Amino acid sequence: MKSPLVVFDLDGTLLDTHADLVASLNHTIAALHLAPVNYDDLTHLVGNGAQVMIERACKLRDYTLAPEELPALLQRFITHYSETMPGLTEPYPGLLAAMDALKSQGYKLAVCTNKMESLARTLLERLNLTHYFEAITGGDTFPVRKPNAEHLIGTVERAGGDLNRTVMIGDSVNDILVARNAGVPSIAVPFGYSDVSVETLGPSRIISHYDELTPALVQGLLAA
Repeated sequence: MKSPLVVFDLDGTLLDTHADLVASLNHTIAALHLAPVNYDDLTHLVGNGAQVMIERACKLRDYTLAPEELPALLQRFITHYSETMPGLTEPYPGLLAAMDALKSQGYKLAVCTNKMESLARTLLERLNLTHYFEAITGGDTFPVRKPNAEHLIGTVERAGGDLNRTVMIGDSVNDILVARNAGVPSIAVPFGYSDVSVETLGPSRIISHYDELTPALVQGLLAA
């Protein structure tokens, strides 16, 4: 029997990235002379990768973005974000202890994010977290991304896991939906960047701190 697998979203779930995302996004839209966004705006902007975040920021500032403008803006974001990471980004409280406890009990871990895979990998490497994960997949790893079930299914396959022994952890509708679409239990965290209360998303379980993420909790969800 394959080891149980816990799959994490990245931004707003594993890592508090908000300060650096806002800084790089504001650097990007400054090229268009747009007013900066703030943390309160972020919940409406993140979740579908950098390109969508830029598009939403422009819409938020009532700027009509021409398609030919987007490649340069995306590259401007990627360059700034890559050069400044990890910046102020850090794991959420209790995360490392929770992951250590899971791994000590034979659980495997993976990351499934809509962030570009190269950015996710670089960020995790610079925070010395890569060794925790059997697989790291991004929004450009497969032809589809969350909430499409195939993104999570592909992540599980790359991690050497079994979909029937997998739990997904996230902070947003995409995370809870991808779990539901793939037929796996979900855990929601309320401290991320969702623009709605996570209670309304219908996760299998909500945890308010990573102290609650124990092998017993995961095993209970798998058993149910």
